[in-house]
Amino acid sequence: MSKALEKSVGRALLVTARLHRSRMGERLNGLGLFPGQEQALKALQPAPMTMGELASLLRVKPPTVSKTIGRLSLQGLVTREGGNRDGRLVQVALTEAGQKTAAELDAVWNDVEEELLDRLDSKERKQLRKLLRKAAKGLSRAGAEQDDPEIDGEEADSDA
Repeated sequence: MSKALEKSVGRALLVTARLHRSRMGERLNGLGLFPGQEQALKALQPAPMTMGELASLLRVKPPTVSKTIGRLSLQGLVTREGGNRDGRLVQVALTEAGQKTAAELDAVWNDVEEELLDRLDSKERKQLRKLLRKAAKGLSRAGAEQDDPEIDGEEADSDA
């Protein structure tokens, strides 16, 4: 590996992201989920929404949401119901089992987050969040797709 690649921030970020996704995948597997499904469950936790709204919120194409919701439906975690007068607008909602699983996701996320940040003190954690948001904002301005409100937000979270 070249010295330039070894010192690349982008490569370090990519390696870290892959490790994080792998660890999340291991933990999600314990709940019978695949990576990405947890995002749909958490998005639906507050209230039902249409497939289009969910696709927009998750920043994915409608066929991706349809596939995800289909799998979650087979697992009994979501339901699809006609939401308007003619039944063409489909609302997706969590079932009771889906609500329970969505609630369990917070612990999974927090555990993996703690593993990720284990070697950083609170000041370093806050600094890392700030730097990652700045970097994402730079990519957003460069044309990469990014609509995350946290990118523009100030440090509103705790030091943990």
